[in-house]
Amino acid sequence: MNKIFTVFLTLFFYGVSDAQTPRSYTSSEILLQIKKLNVLGSVLYIAAHPDDENTRLLSWLANEKLYRTGYLSLTRGDGGQNLIGDEQGVDLGLIRTQELLSARRIDGAEQFFSRAFDFGFSKSPEEAFRFWGHDKILSDVVWVIRKFKPDVIITRFPTTGEGGHGHHTASAILAEEAFEAAADPTKFPEQLKLGVSTWQAKRLLWNTFNFGGTNTQNENQFKLDCGDFNPILGKSYGEIAAASRSQHKSQGFGVPAQRGSITEYFRTIKGDKPENSLMDGVNTGWDRLLFGGQLVSRPVNEDNVQRLIDSIYKNFSVEHPERSLEQLVRLYTRIESVPDPYWREQKLGEVKKIMENSCGLFIEATVNKPFAVPGDSLSINMVVNPRLSSDIINADAKLDNTYVIFDQLKKNVNAQKSYTMLVPADTKPTQPYWLEQPMDKGSFNVSDQRLIGKGESDPWSIDFSMMILDKEFTFTRPVRYKYTDPVKGELYQPLNILPVAEIKPEQDLYLLTKRDSLLARLLVMPNTTSKKAYQVTATVPDLSVKPGKTRKFELNELKKEETRYLPLQVGYPNLDKEPFTISASLADKMNPRISSGTYRRTISYDHIPSIVYQVAATSKSVYLDLKTEGDLVGYIPGAGDKIPEALQQMGYRVVVLKESDLNPGYLKQFDAIVTGVRAYNMHDWLNKAYDGLMQYVKEGGVLLVQYNTNNSIGPVRAKISPYPFNISRNRITDEEAKVNFLLPDHPALNTPNKITEKDFDGWIQERSTYHAEKIDSNYQRILSMKDPGETEQDGSLIITNYGKGRFIYSGLVFFRELPAGVPGAYRLFANLIANNRSKYVK
Repeated sequence: MNKIFTVFLTLFFYGVSDAQTPRSYTSSEILLQIKKLNVLGSVLYIAAHPDDENTRLLSWLANEKLYRTGYLSLTRGDGGQNLIGDEQGVDLGLIRTQELLSARRIDGAEQFFSRAFDFGFSKSPEEAFRFWGHDKILSDVVWVIRKFKPDVIITRFPTTGEGGHGHHTASAILAEEAFEAAADPTKFPEQLKLGVSTWQAKRLLWNTFNFGGTNTQNENQFKLDCGDFNPILGKSYGEIAAASRSQHKSQGFGVPAQRGSITEYFRTIKGDKPENSLMDGVNTGWDRLLFGGQLVSRPVNEDNVQRLIDSIYKNFSVEHPERSLEQLVRLYTRIESVPDPYWREQKLGEVKKIMENSCGLFIEATVNKPFAVPGDSLSINMVVNPRLSSDIINADAKLDNTYVIFDQLKKNVNAQKSYTMLVPADTKPTQPYWLEQPMDKGSFNVSDQRLIGKGESDPWSIDFSMMILDKEFTFTRPVRYKYTDPVKGELYQPLNILPVAEIKPEQDLYLLTKRDSLLARLLVMPNTTSKKAYQVTATVPDLSVKPGKTRKFELNELKKEETRYLPLQVGYPNLDKEPFTISASLADKMNPRISSGTYRRTISYDHIPSIVYQVAATSKSVYLDLKTEGDLVGYIPGAGDKIPEALQQMGYRVVVLKESDLNPGYLKQFDAIVTGVRAYNMHDWLNKAYDGLMQYVKEGGVLLVQYNTNNSIGPVRAKISPYPFNISRNRITDEEAKVNFLLPDHPALNTPNKITEKDFDGWIQERSTYHAEKIDSNYQRILSMKDPGETEQDGSLIITNYGKGRFIYSGLVFFRELPAGVPGAYRLFANLIANNRSKYVK
């Protein structure tokens, strides 16, 4: 039969993309994909955060048992700590989302999320539900279960608290409730109108563990050996799991590969207890679809689905995978008649992917710039290459109602065409779907139910529709920005949509100390190639107007990348000098519907795609009754925080110190030295600097060490202090916990700022972490506090005089509070580093 392939391309505009080099598959991988076609079983793993998942088990389920495997992380890890940069909160959640998606590409599982926001360490599930909204997140878990239809659900943690984190326990509670709620038509019935149906999983298991000093495993539990070596992939599941888990780079979770037999343990929580297999009582073959009078698997007929797959597997040629195409098309047609919509769509997608891989079909759509702007032109470069087939005759690309013809396609020859189009004027800027609406304190808001659960927003994509053996198939490719780096080689990044123009305050945070007004500036940054005139609106507090005054500016004939600065004189609207917000927006004077009140924020690391998203054009201004002593502060970077910027706003001169700087002769010029969070976990060379730092303190310097960890993930690698203490895992997670002054007359609470209880108002996320314990008697304990139901802890802030200077260890989370503009945190921090050795007092 003559095989004619025709390609039709349709362009769709979506949001952010997952930028990855187009992946190709070896014949051994294609063979495993064919084998998976005969497996109709699914498993959903549920936990609370990125890095909670058992990557070894996921790898084994997806690649050994060939089940459809998914991981539902309730949060995106926004409240974690960052070992590779200074991003926190939503920014960190975006990084960890991409790390998790990268992990799934390695271990073969799929990734899902709920709308829960990781607000930081929690000691109880009740607190988690209070922040998240119990029913809101339960509905998300139910939705994912109804869509994914897992035969077996597995939790990482128990409901009884051994997981050690309130989020962990909450994830198990929600999984147990959702196991039953997903099958109940009276629970969240609005979901049933959107293409899902109720679903009852066969069983709910807890994957017990032995880590962190807690062993929940025993030999009476159901066990699986997940350490197999997969000869088709050439790796064991311990090796695959290590590569997957090591994607969590922001958390410092690089791990060594494991080889050999590895046992996983399970306790049955609900449903039938497994005896021989995880899928006891579940038919994972095609004949599971025989029920309801629907004949799917026929024992003799040549159209029997399983027999077709067996034949394709048996006859597959490693050297010529394209020879399986005809049978694959016949299999696709047969599966189209399968009555079960869930498995029909799942297996059609798998077959189509195998066809594409077997043909060596390369298709891409790329652009030569990282951004596109509504109303501007965009040139798209398209390539079609049938690398293993000489039967592909032509391809048509339909863009803007115009056909772009690819003539005389030849085997393993790139057919290239370019087409220039206008980006529709109503195209929205790139934005992760969970950030499109303002969030609640403990959860994101997503109005489109169909988006909930997805790992990320859909990318800009082109659909390629092909006629293969008289049958039409559609393949989708994201539109990517493609470029060549002289060191890294060919790279792909997402194509991001920017607004016609961006507007932002010059600073995210303004501190007002000794004046009652400030001069702020707005930055207006056009992105479009055409000259436009804009009207800018800014809402700012005014001395005589409350709550604020609107000010307008006219900007004419702005060109692309011509940044304008607009001055704003800002005064306080009341005598209390409460924090206030500056907000701004702009609109096209000729077409006011084209408007923007945002600017781009970019996050770039080599191990994940570049992240670009829109941030509201607002700035927080805080009045600060602040006194400082000293002038010059040295800062030793740690895992990443924004303390140096905060110090500069307080009026200090800041010098970032490197290893070669840490000698007494150079250090003596500094009034204080501050180490970044986890600095002693990050740098072995601080051990060599110990003597020099201690001499600096002896001679009158102030050394403030922010928190470090002391566990397997972050061991302290150097001596820290003049007198001994240990670093514990104790912390105060209640950001409103009452703070007691153990030594109210201590200089840390009095000089140069008088610290009161009010200075602990407005703290965010938590009070402190990784307290000192087993503290030498030379130290003074300054504060105590406790979480609800616990005893007082006094290791969050310890101070000792040493020679003429002083040493401070602080578990207080200044790295969160200072960027958030918490006034009391600034005042206390100024006291801790106060030093008049330079006789410079402001």
